[in-house]
Amino acid sequence: MTTLPASAFLGGFALTFSLIVSLGAQNLFLLRQGLRREHVGAVVAFCILADILLMAAGVAGIGRLLQAVPGLAAWLTLGGAAFLAWYGYGAAQRAWRGGAGAAAARAAGTPLAATLLQAAAITLLNPHVYLDTVLLVGVAGSALAAEARPLFLAGAGSASLIWFAGLGYGARLLAPLFARPGAWRVLDGAVAAVMLLLAIGLLASLRGSLGIGQQP
Repeated sequence: MTTLPASAFLGGFALTFSLIVSLGAQNLFLLRQGLRREHVGAVVAFCILADILLMAAGVAGIGRLLQAVPGLAAWLTLGGAAFLAWYGYGAAQRAWRGGAGAAAARAAGTPLAATLLQAAAITLLNPHVYLDTVLLVGVAGSALAAEARPLFLAGAGSASLIWFAGLGYGARLLAPLFARPGAWRVLDGAVAAVMLLLAIGLLASLRGSLGIGQQP
């Protein structure tokens, strides 16, 4: 029993860290904010808080409720695909313009409220976020003994804190590279490609779950 606290904490940390380190929409958005040094603290705090709340809901058993509402996943998927396509289109425009146009857009900045709304949409309209936090992490945590669940959640939350804070504030180390406009065009092009591919993937999964185009 003496190893229970450490194993529960490390289990939550390892599982969450393995899921969170990926080239996804949320990580690319935070990376871009970190490179621009714009509202980094607020976006980092939002990402950490959203992760912890979703994982806590999963550990509390909310994942079973989500599975019990048949139309919810489809609407989340459709909304997420639409937003990712819109955001990807904007990134593609920035990559295409490049030069003075993109630099002027970066210099103008984005208000804090609008930035947090974008962060919320990228986070909460992506069904994969619920799969990772509410279902995968939540199911793993809820399977533990009641006294081990807070420690598991503390480990999971620590992984989110370390990753998001490191990504957001560590992005400035790449500032010398992104002093060149061409580097921003590459980043925006990568963001556009990832966002549009994720949107297509979400629509494909929705099409498959609804049975559209399948032979009877």
